[in-house]
Amino acid sequence: MERCGWIKQDEQMLRYHDEEWGVPIHDDRLLFEALVLGGAQAGLSWRTILVRREGYRAAFARFDAKRVAQFSPADVEALLANPGIIRNRRKVESAIKNARATLAVREEIGTFDAYLWSHVEGNPVVNQWQSLAEIPARTPLSDAVSKDLRRRGFSFVGSTICYAFLQAAGLVNDHLVTCFRHTQLSGLDSRGRKRVK
Repeated sequence: MERCGWIKQDEQMLRYHDEEWGVPIHDDRLLFEALVLGGAQAGLSWRTILVRREGYRAAFARFDAKRVAQFSPADVEALLANPGIIRNRRKVESAIKNARATLAVREEIGTFDAYLWSHVEGNPVVNQWQSLAEIPARTPLSDAVSKDLRRRGFSFVGSTICYAFLQAAGLVNDHLVTCFRHTQLSGLDSRGRKRVK
């Protein structure tokens, strides 16, 4: 079975690619998780974060934005002593800031899901890349999402981080056309139903 070229023979990465990457996410908690983990990845490999994902889930209240938004300075210090996550003060504080910004978006729009998916008019962008070299690090879409997130008080959401987030959360299908997941995901709408032609 052919896969995207960035997948190495690592069982956890294979599972992530085959079952999660590029699958549309509509659960606010999972979207918040993807955003926080995307920020945590800055300057690191995705594998470095993936192997710590359970540690992050435990440390950040299973990514319940309401609970994370209430974290105190003492909680920050406890997180910085936690070996199960990347112990970077700016990234830890960013997760708390982003929880508060997520709640503000939900209060204004209803759901973080509705806000994010409005940037792609409700359906994933399906790209037709033939090789990894063609896939950009950022796009006009990620530039726009990044700019709006920053305007709303989010941090660690530069355009490159945003593009990786959009790919991971399924707003953009960047599986190579030769990858078996490209076809599987291309025929679905944002709710995972077969698209009507």
